[in-house]
Amino acid sequence: MRTLYVRIVIIFIAIALVSGLLSILGLNVLYWVKLRASSEASMMRSALEIRQLYEETDSLSQEEYLDRMARTGFQIYVVNDQMVRTSYGSPFRHLRIEDKEIRAVLGGAAYDSHNNGRRFQPVTRLFENSVRNTIGLHVEKDGHAFAWFIRPDLERQIGDIRVLVAWLLGGMFVLSLLLIPLASRYVVRPVVKLTAATRRLAEGSYDIQLDVSRQDELGQLARDFETMAGAIHQLDAMRQQFVGNVSHEIQSPLTTIQGFAQALQEGETSEADKKRYIQLIGEESRRLSSLSRQLLTLAALDNEGQQLKLAPYRLDEQLRQVLIMNERQWAGKSLELDMQLTETQIYGDEGLLHQAWLNLITNAIKFSHPGGRLTVKQYEEGEEAVVIVEDEGSGIAPEALPHIFGRFYKADAARSRGEKAGGSGLGLSIVHKIVSLHGGAVIAESEQGKWTRLTVRLPLRNK
Repeated sequence: MRTLYVRIVIIFIAIALVSGLLSILGLNVLYWVKLRASSEASMMRSALEIRQLYEETDSLSQEEYLDRMARTGFQIYVVNDQMVRTSYGSPFRHLRIEDKEIRAVLGGAAYDSHNNGRRFQPVTRLFENSVRNTIGLHVEKDGHAFAWFIRPDLERQIGDIRVLVAWLLGGMFVLSLLLIPLASRYVVRPVVKLTAATRRLAEGSYDIQLDVSRQDELGQLARDFETMAGAIHQLDAMRQQFVGNVSHEIQSPLTTIQGFAQALQEGETSEADKKRYIQLIGEESRRLSSLSRQLLTLAALDNEGQQLKLAPYRLDEQLRQVLIMNERQWAGKSLELDMQLTETQIYGDEGLLHQAWLNLITNAIKFSHPGGRLTVKQYEEGEEAVVIVEDEGSGIAPEALPHIFGRFYKADAARSRGEKAGGSGLGLSIVHKIVSLHGGAVIAESEQGKWTRLTVRLPLRNK
């Protein structure tokens, strides 16, 4: 299996090779399109000047003149009308040239290797040390015809520079090959650390520290990973707390039922106690049943695939039905009902919202002082429906108010009341979840020892 480090090294080397090949190709295209014509013209001018200067010089023989020209930085290949060949200056590496081309120059034509065939020629053709890579001119002297093939002696003119450039390019390439693995290791190191952190996180270790000081994508990834690890740690703590709370809520009624059932089995209780024990067993059983239904409701609401069954219905009629259903409870506590409902049609999941109103109203009844006032208001405000449920009870402490929508959360003052009334601490969590799924919000307000008010805002039409 190739590691990321090996892959990056291979990719970098491939990029270096491909970029080098493309640069060479681009240089050849640039030479052919832009520089070739000027290079040919420069060579032709030099050759013509050499011939012209020879024709104007009578004091030197052809051999002496060409020998001096060769020493100034040219390579010259001479063929006379008898096809006798003579070289001046640095020797040509290749002497191959067609006889017909030589005879054409002897006949008065000019030879230009660059225009021969007009084929695409690479820039390396400039450095070809061959008679074919010359300018051929016709020369006449003392009744004899000569063909001069002339080219600059590039090895003498730019030999040292060419070596330096070759060393420079070669050194750059070798150094790049050496530095690519080091650079790749620098790039891969944060990924390796992140991989190790992922393994530790999978093993349940949340104490993870990464280099978050980098201001690049890897630094952002490290910061996001630490945030994710913290969120998972918090979620795991919540899960453990949730399991502990569920176990506590289940264990408490089970212990009560077990104790009363054992007392009934022993047969040493009076008839009055038996009836009371049976009644308490029934109450605890109903509490367990209610707890299981609420847990199933939360599980369904937490499911990301939960689909709301949206349909238009009368919100005021639904609230009125919930109050009628619980008439026995609020009348049994002699509560004064203040009901202010406005005819409103809402687009929502009727079943889920019924559960939300039921939880809010039964909760308000449960914690109201006997003879107090139970207020249920509903009206439209802009594009929202507003529902207010308020009770006159002992209220909620300010420090506990922000947490009442947490699962199994019970404020200290409300805990004893909730347990006495069979509360589980899940009712308001379910309300909050249902309202959130509908795109609404629920706000809690309270004055300790006096009242508690819960305000729900829902969009009239769920988009």
